[in-house]
Amino acid sequence: MDEKKLIGTEEKQYELTTQEHEITVNPEDVIDAAYEVADNDHDLVLKEEKEDLIYEGEFEEIESIDLNDLLKEYFDGKIVKKDLSKRIKEGANVPTYVLEYLLGKYCSSDDEDLVQEGIEKVKNILSVNYVRPDENQQVLARLREQKTYSIIDKVTVKLDIKKDMYLAEFSSLGIKDVIVSSEYVTKYEKLLNGGIWCMIKLEYQYDEKNTKTSPVIIKNLQPIQLASLDLDGLKEARGAFNKEQWMDVLLRSIGMEPDSLTYRQKWLHIMRLMPLVENNINQVELGPRSTGKSHVYKEISPNSILVSGGQATVANLFYNLARRQVGLVGMWDCVTFDEVAGMNFDDPNEVQIMKDYMASGSFSRGREEINAKASMVFVGNINDEVSYLLTHSTLFAPFPSQLGTDTAFLDRIHCYLPGWEIPKYKPTHFTDEYGLITDYISEFMREMRKYSYSDAIDRYFKLGEHLNQRDTIAVRKMTSALVKLMYPHGIYAKDEIQEILEYTLEMRRRVKEQLKILGGNEFADVDFSYIDKETSEEIYITCPENQSVLEQEDVM
Repeated sequence: MDEKKLIGTEEKQYELTTQEHEITVNPEDVIDAAYEVADNDHDLVLKEEKEDLIYEGEFEEIESIDLNDLLKEYFDGKIVKKDLSKRIKEGANVPTYVLEYLLGKYCSSDDEDLVQEGIEKVKNILSVNYVRPDENQQVLARLREQKTYSIIDKVTVKLDIKKDMYLAEFSSLGIKDVIVSSEYVTKYEKLLNGGIWCMIKLEYQYDEKNTKTSPVIIKNLQPIQLASLDLDGLKEARGAFNKEQWMDVLLRSIGMEPDSLTYRQKWLHIMRLMPLVENNINQVELGPRSTGKSHVYKEISPNSILVSGGQATVANLFYNLARRQVGLVGMWDCVTFDEVAGMNFDDPNEVQIMKDYMASGSFSRGREEINAKASMVFVGNINDEVSYLLTHSTLFAPFPSQLGTDTAFLDRIHCYLPGWEIPKYKPTHFTDEYGLITDYISEFMREMRKYSYSDAIDRYFKLGEHLNQRDTIAVRKMTSALVKLMYPHGIYAKDEIQEILEYTLEMRRRVKEQLKILGGNEFADVDFSYIDKETSEEIYITCPENQSVLEQEDVM
């Protein structure tokens, strides 16, 4: 018997068989047969448009569209060839999201001559107009002498209520209190919300009679960073891609080449994005060097900040009482601690404030209770074999002792990503193909933080008895994050939610297994499972590294 496969647009596979002798297969009959062999309606995920079906093996193959072509059709003007970004980034000290915006504007063509022309235009814009912080005085001098000058800089606007006017601050140019028209503020609201990178035409008009007003005048302001996002348009466009295609789009958009990764490695890379798309997720990734643990949080999103361990103070992270100003957790979507081994808190109260925030998204300073939505990510290196840590210590060993053995702190971690499963990066791991512009994908993730899909589990499954309240919150948060990343249009099938659920249970169980080693019976319930509401079957989820250790012990 020869096995045949029918694959729907959502990649659900159904095996059909034919006799060994040749037969002619009518596509309509194949579709009907698929319905007959399906166990139930829930397991059959086929779109109404039969022409979208793709046949494998000896079946007639209906034309499939190349991923690059799909991106050009549905995301025209919002994509860039990532090899161009790599080539120019090496010689330009400019944020990736700004660079890719310019490349997407001037180089979104398959014509090599037009692309090269666009590259030269981008290089010229950067060399002439980009303000480097160490050259700000030279730029100001040119502006004074020439009376007009165009620059690229990050502009942040605030409303001065006493003067009833909007005032702009220039990040690299180093000047502030420049009057800006309300027209720009109304048109580009992000100016008031953390600032936007812009191309600005400035004029210099010094008035001896009015020295209190800045002589710098904004004549024209044009964002070179995404100023607005059509989220409904993105959700609609998502429907044109199947699951595997959209997964590859996400990976290429963050610079990775999906063809160089296994299916599981693809999922692990996408899970790195969870803190950028979900509020108040606490995530850990420990693994070997050169696996890109901090890359996403440093280069991909302008809404994330990377903090070295030694900079983790209460005033810096949470609240500065002297200035009465909220710290990093109130200013960024994601705060990432790089090299967790270097984290050091001199005051025990600092650890307690962090634990309070990780548990509830709020903290107290003075008489105030302050809420924030920033997710927290902890990344660092593992120098020992994972099997050694599991038998002699815990997977939290790289943390400083005041954190790595504090079960109350560790229990607040929702996700432990197994960084040791990510390959050490080689040039082949980085894509040269089209992907979404970095600023576009980061703005999509930021916008999706307003929504929650934490109840996506409930239609088909319920969680097992070993999951306590914190376990349940962790699994639901991660599920919500992955649904938002993979299925932002809200269309998903039972098997797709099941796949996400199994990954999230594993990520939380990894935390719980280490807590069991450290805390004993208090954390004994580690047999995580979920129950299929339709069949009442209970499925148990384990961590791959634990299974590997057991197999080694059996051999010995």
